[in-house]
Amino acid sequence: MTPTAAKPRRGRPPKDSGGVLSRERILREALALVDEEGIEAVSMRKLARRLGVDPMSLYNHIDSKDALLDGIAEVLLSRLPAPSPAADLRDSMDTMAREFRATMLEHPRAAPLVLTRKLASLTALTPLEAVLSPLLAAGYPPDLAVHALRTVLAYLIGTLMREVNVAPTFSVANPEASRRRLADLEASGLPAVMSAAPYLAVCDHEQEFEFGLRILIDTLATMAAQPH
Repeated sequence: MTPTAAKPRRGRPPKDSGGVLSRERILREALALVDEEGIEAVSMRKLARRLGVDPMSLYNHIDSKDALLDGIAEVLLSRLPAPSPAADLRDSMDTMAREFRATMLEHPRAAPLVLTRKLASLTALTPLEAVLSPLLAAGYPPDLAVHALRTVLAYLIGTLMREVNVAPTFSVANPEASRRRLADLEASGLPAVMSAAPYLAVCDHEQEFEFGLRILIDTLATMAAQPH
């Protein structure tokens, strides 16, 4: 009689065929999972199935689900370029803001992990360094540089929260919702709101970002030229 191969147990993941398991590989796969299914879909068991390993093996590299989510945020932050010491304040801030936005919009489902979580790792300091470095080089004293830093981050986080649909807004991509919003605004009885209703009813994220960024950079450059 020819022996038959033993059937694998139900629920047991296949042997890992994708290379050596590492923290980096786990986080890359976790980011891919968030991109596909959202943060709420993340679990150690589901991630282990995708990697073809036993769920417990993940804990050799990642302490907990919270640590996993922090790690995904760190992956995104690690993709931000280092500030160029040769660039002036305007160029540095413009590049930093655009790179940060592009990275978040490339992974909109994972972006809230960067925008809303308090991270304690060294990688979490990357955006701070990217903003503080050109401010200090432009002559800002440390105390004012920190005020400016917090203003820049508040602007970026606020605009991106709207863009990745964490905060409510009315996009030009949803004309029906915009029409309903316009009707509500025009019927509000508030003179200023009624006069601005056609513009309040929609939000073009690209235009909003460019407008706010221009004001922010102009203000920072003007303040840098003033005596401190």
